[in-house]
Order: sequence, then structure tokens, then C-alpha cells
Amino acid sequence: MNMNDMISPTVKNIPPSGIRKYFDLLNEMKDAISLSVGEPDFVTPWNIREAGIYSLEKGQTHYSSNAGLIELRSEIARYMEYRFGLKYNPREEILVTVGASEAIDLALRSLIIPGDEVIIPEPSFVAYKGCALLAGAVPVVIELQAKDQFRLTPEALEKAITEKTKVVIIPFPNNPTGAIMTKKDIEGIVEVLKNKDIVVISDEIYAELTYEGEHVSIASYPEMKEKTLVINGFSKAYAMTGWRIGYACGHPCLIDNMKKIHQYAIMCAPTNAQHAAIEALRNSYDDVSMMVREYNRRRRLMVDGFRKAGLDCFEPLGAFYVFPCIASTGLSSDEFCEKLLMEEKVLVVPGTAFGNCGAGFVRATYASSVENIIEAMKRIKRFVDRHRGLHI
Repeated sequence: MNMNDMISPTVKNIPPSGIRKYFDLLNEMKDAISLSVGEPDFVTPWNIREAGIYSLEKGQTHYSSNAGLIELRSEIARYMEYRFGLKYNPREEILVTVGASEAIDLALRSLIIPGDEVIIPEPSFVAYKGCALLAGAVPVVIELQAKDQFRLTPEALEKAITEKTKVVIIPFPNNPTGAIMTKKDIEGIVEVLKNKDIVVISDEIYAELTYEGEHVSIASYPEMKEKTLVINGFSKAYAMTGWRIGYACGHPCLIDNMKKIHQYAIMCAPTNAQHAAIEALRNSYDDVSMMVREYNRRRRLMVDGFRKAGLDCFEPLGAFYVFPCIASTGLSSDEFCEKLLMEEKVLVVPGTAFGNCGAGFVRATYASSVENIIEAMKRIKRFVDRHRGLHI
């Protein structure tokens, strides 16, 4: 038997992550600085860790309900209301998932009939397209532009919609660009979608990491509430990536059907992590505020560093990434990343890992220490000075 012939063509045709090979190279190097991994460099705050530990000490090691502990869902409902003005019934409209990524997968598998179109603004999180393909959808990419500060425009959205459009993904604050959508931007998108039978998946995992103004959810508009699924989680704002706790808030019909898949595939999110998440929502506001202030300081430092290196770099106002343009070096995104790693031992990610329109850009994260950022910026400037003009 040829096992390759047994594998689903859908899975075989999905390309592997464009980031993986650089991590493999990094692991072989000493003294390399990684600005690549999209996770906080902070340790989970102690009170959250202690809550997880205490839950184990008390023997809380059994399954929770499929939807998640009602105490956690109630805290999520409270948080969503006071933070974003969104009211959800914790018993019917909230599902606790294994990270926000599972919520994306569940939503698409619950909604998609093979051949339905899913609109995905890119550059964006690599899982959107993969999950859409696995669900049998046809991804329709909107290429976000630097001239628009990588925001989704109503004109681009309207142009992408067809009679086959089932879902639009709204990925802001954005990974990898750091772009946000202002209230005015969101209002333009609402005007396009409010009278259409299209479901919005609003990935708001970076909502707390907004550095100018307040994050605005498209679900806060009455005409969009029922047709919007809000996805969020604890990984980014609370430095809880390894705990794998996310959640989805939305129409009870959609949540109920997502829960069916969740029941068969997962059963429930880790119980001790759920107890830790309850503590995070109740008593970690000061820790989140501290981390946001520190990210903001690093953000300014990194943007300034890329600009001093002579690279165009739009100012990111959310998440913890910068997305500088490296076209002036004459190198492709892949060439820039590979040569930078080999010559200066600094790892950044090619923009093409987040969609073809990321060509000519790289992603660097400022979820790293100030010392690492300062040293990396020195090395990057040296690299750019050496290569500028050589490859044009």
C-alpha cells in the first residue's frame, strides 16, 4: 500500500507553514536573536499560575462541561460587557475552546458547505486559509495595502463579495502587520455587510493590545450582533499561550453547532487552564496594563530602529508586530530572512508566510526584551547597509 495515495488530496495540497524552516535553522545556531515567534516573552502572571496549580492540588482534574466551566463563561460574559459593551448569555452564547485557533476551525466547519466562499484579508494569520480549505471552502483573498495602513476598506470588501460568499473574516488588530480598524473604518464595513446574509468571524485575540484609541468590535453594532462571531482568548494579553484557552461568543445556533464538533473532537478545554483563566479575568488587569505599556515602549523602539536602518515601516497600532518593507534592499522576503539569519543571526519572518501580498515585507515581533531589540536593530542596520543596492 502506498500511504501517500491514502492521504486526503485536500490535506496534501495545503502547503506547510512558511515559517517552519527558519525555526529549524535557528535551532542550529548559538547567540541568535529571534524576533519571530508570536507569543509574549512574559511569564504568565503568578496569580494566574497559582490558580492553575491550586486547581490541581484540589483535585479538579476531571472533564468540565463541553462548553466550559460556567464560572469561566460567566466571567467571559462579564468581561465582554464591561470591556466592549457586548452582552452574551454565558449558557447559550459562549463556548470555551482550546485556544482561539480551535474556535476559528469550529466556526468554519460549522458554517461551510463545500464551495462556499470565505473572504480573507491578507496579510493575516496563517490558520485562516488552512482552516477554510479543510472545511471545503474557497478562500477569496483581499490584498491589504500599505497605502491604506493595511486596513480593510469597504470598497475592497464590496468588490470581493459574490453570491457564494458565506463568511468574512475580520482579523484586527492584525497579525502580522499590527494594523487596527478605527470606529470609522468599522462603520464602513458595517454599511457593506448589514443587509447581506454573510457571517462575520471577528478575530479579536489582540484586542487588549491596542496602543491608540480603543478597540472597536464590529459586533457592537446592533445590525451586526447576530451575524458576528467574536473570537478571543488568553494567549496574547495574559501571556498564556501554552495554557491553550480561547473562546467564541455569538448566536446560540452557531455556538450550539460548534459545540457539537467540539464534543466529538476535543470534549472540553483543559480544566486547570480554565480555572487559571477565571483568575486572569478577575484579578489580572494591572498585569495586562503593565505588559501593554511595555509592548508600547518596545513598539516605538523597533519602528524607530527599522526607520533608522532606512526601511519604510508603517506604524503598527495593535498586536505586537512590525511589518517593514524591505524592497529597497533588492532582496525577496525569503532571501532577506535567510541572509539576515545566516549573516547576522537575527530571525524575522518573511511576509509571504502570511499571504502572497506580503512579498517585499518581513514580520518582526517586539514581544522580546529591550536588550534583544536594541541588539537586533544594530545587526539589521548593519545588514541593510551592506546589502542596499547590491541586488537591485
